[in-house]
Amino acid sequence: MKKIFYMAAIFLLAVILFGVVLFIISKNKEKGALQVTSDPKSKVYVNGKQIGQTPFRTSELKDMFETGDYIVKLVPISGNFSPFEQKITISPKVLTVIDRNFGPTGLENGSIISLKEISDKKDAQISIVSFPDSAQVFLDNNLGGQTPMLLKNITESDHEIRLSKEGYKDKISLIKTVLGYRLEILVFMGINPNVASASSAINSSASASISLFAKVLILATPTGFLRVREDASLKALEVSRVKPGETYDLLEEKDNWYKIKIDDKTSGWISKQYAKKS
Repeated sequence: MKKIFYMAAIFLLAVILFGVVLFIISKNKEKGALQVTSDPKSKVYVNGKQIGQTPFRTSELKDMFETGDYIVKLVPISGNFSPFEQKITISPKVLTVIDRNFGPTGLENGSIISLKEISDKKDAQISIVSFPDSAQVFLDNNLGGQTPMLLKNITESDHEIRLSKEGYKDKISLIKTVLGYRLEILVFMGINPNVASASSAINSSASASISLFAKVLILATPTGFLRVREDASLKALEVSRVKPGETYDLLEEKDNWYKIKIDDKTSGWISKQYAKKS
C-alpha cells in the first residue's frame, strides 16, 4: 500500500500535456475522435463495450465516433482501484481527450478536455468545471476566478491552466485555444496526501464526538450519484446510492469517509471527496 500511495503522489505531481486539436475528416464531418490515457493501464469501454486498452486513440475514419453522448468506463488492469466512469459528448471534427491517474480513495485525479463550436468565430473561450468545485483558476499564472467558470475573449495561443484548492494537489493542463471554439475542461482533483495524513489522526479521534445535529451534503459527482458502502472501504458492499443536493445525518467520520444515516434501517459510508459536512 505504501508503494501505491507513493506512486499516486508522483502521478499527482506530474504535469499532463493535452493536445486537443481540430482535425479534418474529408468523408464525414459528423464524426469525432477519442483519445484515452491512464496510469495504470486500463481497459476502455464505450457504452458497455470494450474497444481497447490505454493508451487508446481512434486514428482512422472507420473507428471514429458519430456525434453524440457516450458513457466511457476505464477498468484498471492492475492494482486494486475502483473503475472510472464518465459521460462524454463527441463533437464533429474534434478530438476529445480523457486522462486518468488511479490511486487510493481520494488520491485519484484526471481530466477530460474537448472543444465545442461557438457562434462567434472571432472569439476563443475556456470553460472549466472541477470536482470538488470552488477551485481557484489561474490562466498563465493570473488568477481568473473560481470553478465553475467561463473565460471569454482568450487569445488563440498556447496557455497554461492551473487549478488550486486547499487540501488538494494543484492540477495543471497545457492547452491550445482555437478561434470559434470553446475549450471545455473537466478536472478531477486529488487530495494532497500530506494534508490528508496530517488530518487523519484528528478525524479519527474526533469521530466519537460528532454532533447529533451535524449534516452531510452530497456534492456533484461524475456519475450523477454516490455509492453508499457497508464499511469505509472501496471493497465494501454497496448498500445504497445517494444523489447530489441531498442532505443526510452524519453518524461518524474517519479518514476519507463519512458514515451517514439513509433511513431508520439503513446507514453506510460515503467518500468525503463528494460530500460536505455542515
